[in-house]
Parts: sequence; structure tokens; C-alpha cells
Amino acid sequence: MAKTYPFTLQELPYPYDTLSPVVGEETLHFHHDKHMNAYVDNLNKAIEPYAELHDVTLNGLLAHLNQLPQTIQTAVRNNGGGVYNHQLYFSTVGAPNAGTKPDAALQSAIERDFGSMDEMKAQLGQTALTRFGSGWAYLVADAQGKLSICSTPNQDVPDLSQYVPLMTVDVWEHAYYLDYQNRRPDYVKAFLTLTNWDVVSKRYADRASLLETN
Repeated sequence: MAKTYPFTLQELPYPYDTLSPVVGEETLHFHHDKHMNAYVDNLNKAIEPYAELHDVTLNGLLAHLNQLPQTIQTAVRNNGGGVYNHQLYFSTVGAPNAGTKPDAALQSAIERDFGSMDEMKAQLGQTALTRFGSGWAYLVADAQGKLSICSTPNQDVPDLSQYVPLMTVDVWEHAYYLDYQNRRPDYVKAFLTLTNWDVVSKRYADRASLLETN
């Protein structure tokens, strides 16, 4: 995906059947090709009239929303957030139980801040389950490497000037309804088997530079 305007749809880093049976191929086509693509298109429409914003990164737009023209703040918040959240969502997962695990630095941080991997997953899963309506649950890191769990409604993102989201669980119904109907707990439990820890570990290692791009 282009780093600045005009933004483009980020291609999936794997075939559409990779996440099956946890996330079915039909769900992935709708979720990525239609839902995410709509966010990209609508973000570009909002930014197009403002040439001064054409060289601002997506992180920069979202980290400094209150500095944008008031007329487009809501559009950028909703659509830019939709692009950011979906990029994170699709890029940090892979085939179910693919065998990756956190590197030593991230594993140590998880054990320090949560006690164990199981406890971190339990907290992340519970946060996803208790998000009322549509939204997201995240594992985030601050600049010093401290980990925490947070949640946002709709397409809001965490404070990108303070935190680097490492992984996320999408609890909008379009992420799981074709596969699980109203069984959000089943979806969340299964989704946490998809984590590509190689990618998540790299985001943790690169957290300082990711914050600097804001």
C-alpha cells in the first residue's frame, strides 16, 4: 500500500484460503476486497481536496486528527482508522497454528507484563468479547516496550503517538458472521490460533521507528 495519498489497497500476504477453517475464503474476500477497499476509497476522497495532506502518512493523519481541517476529521477518523486497523489485522495473521512463536524479546515482555502467554491471550480475548457492538481489541507496546491490552469502538485506533499496536482482533460482525453467525466467543478463541508471531515480534522490535513515523 502507498504510504501517502493516494492510498491503495494492501494486497493480502497469503492466498485467500490460508486462514481456513478459522476464517473462510468467502469471508476473506468480502472483508478484504470490499470492506477494506471501501475504507481506502473513502479516505482518498476525503484527502483529495487538501494538497497539504498528500505527503502525510496514514499514521501521521491518525496521530494528529485534531490538527486536520475540521470538515474531514470524522471521515479520516473512520476511514483512515478502517485502513489502519485492517492492515494490522490482515498482516499479523497466518495459517492456523502455523508454528511461529514470539522471539525472545517479545516472549520476555509478555511474561513480564502478563505472567504468561496464556494470560495475555485470555486478557486479549476477554477484551474482544466485552467490546460492545463493533470495534477492536489490541496488544500494544509503548516506546519503552511495556505491553498492555486496549480496545476501541468502531474504527478508532489507539493513541499512535504513544503506542504501537502489535496485533488486533476485529469484532465487527463482517469479520466473522459468515463463519460463526452470532458466536463471537468461538470466533475469538479460534482467531487467536492465527497469530503470525514473526510479524508481531518484528513490530515489537521496530516500535521506536514505528512511533517516529507518526
